Amino acid sequence: MPALPGAPPPALRPYLTARHELLWFEADAFAAKDIAPRIARMEAAPGRVERKVADLMAARGWFAVTIPRSLGGLGAGHVAKTILIHRIACVSAAAAAILQATLIPVGALLHFASDEQKERWLPRVADGSLLLTIAVTEPEAGGHLGGIETTAEHSGGHWEITGSKIHIGNSHLAGAHLVVARTAEPGVPTSKALTAFMVESDRPGLTVQTHRPALGLHGFSAGRLDLDRVRVPADNVVAEIGAGLNVAQSSSILYGRPNLAAVSLGIHEAVMATTTARLKTRARYRGILADLPVLRDRVGHMEARLRAARILAYHGVHLLDAGLPCDGDLINAKYLGHQWATQCAQDAMELHGAAALDGDADAALQRLWRDIQHTYPPAGTGEVQRIRLAAEVFGDDRIQWSTQLADRAAPPHPAACP
Repeated sequence: MPALPGAPPPALRPYLTARHELLWFEADAFAAKDIAPRIARMEAAPGRVERKVADLMAARGWFAVTIPRSLGGLGAGHVAKTILIHRIACVSAAAAAILQATLIPVGALLHFASDEQKERWLPRVADGSLLLTIAVTEPEAGGHLGGIETTAEHSGGHWEITGSKIHIGNSHLAGAHLVVARTAEPGVPTSKALTAFMVESDRPGLTVQTHRPALGLHGFSAGRLDLDRVRVPADNVVAEIGAGLNVAQSSSILYGRPNLAAVSLGIHEAVMATTTARLKTRARYRGILADLPVLRDRVGHMEARLRAARILAYHGVHLLDAGLPCDGDLINAKYLGHQWATQCAQDAMELHGAAALDGDADAALQRLWRDIQHTYPPAGTGEVQRIRLAAEVFGDDRIQWSTQLADRAAPPHPAACP
């Protein structure tokens, strides 16, 4: 699959500074040089965790794109974060998934950790020596926070955590995990029953199960953590006891949703590039497939979705950087971004005809079709997104995390983007 270099489309200019555009070109060049040559190997060995790409992104400081400069990060904000994930996903959604997965717990620490905890964890992310995960999803409860069964019991100056977490992004790369566990007795409302803990990977009792390849995102690990009375000190508690629901929900909305919208957008653009390249070169009826009105109609619909998804992805994070209320915009970008990219991937498969089903002929398209399936469940399925959007319509009393936490992570200065 060729890289998709090029200047940002004019429709994005209102959201981008000159430094953002430099970052756009830097990400494109990196993806073409350092990721594209590795894709064939990643696809040929889906049981292998891709570590080199993670090391290369860490060396550039990209896992610290939203970490303030005072803590060693780039301090570049959410638009810059979206650029990196989006442009890398145009070439490899698996590589983009590696980047975005650590950015979610980074956001949680920025918003809820104490100053001492930020100094302890975030400079190590910034210098590339530490990757993080956020461990919320469970085998039985799935992403239902109220159903979390992992428990943490207070014992002297420590906590003992027992339970299992699954679908944990970067599980095999991370040196520490932000684990959400139940700390209250049965019957306590979920809003007060959960607590977030930082758990180092080398703590006794923590087991990372063997990597198992998934349908797509080959090279990305989203595995299982088992915790058997894992002891962590009291100063590993993030935020207050009982505030775990807020840590998980805000991180999902402010980081998880826009991150996945950016991954979907990159896949979407790659699908369009792959499809139009074929239609322009495939001979048919004394011309090429791209000459046929019936196919142009299909491609026009695909392009309409892509243009709309692009605006949604960047508009939401632009508002977030500005400290404006945008929870609904971030949710909508994830919801429609995935839906439209999935529809276009299916259109592309059909436009390629039987060639799309060959073992080798259109491996890139098959990879894109598999990868887009992975942006649906995380951070809430389509039903979850629609329920949240409906809550805004009916004026339900819900926190706007985009404004609630604005004072804890100040938007970047325009000159801060690398």
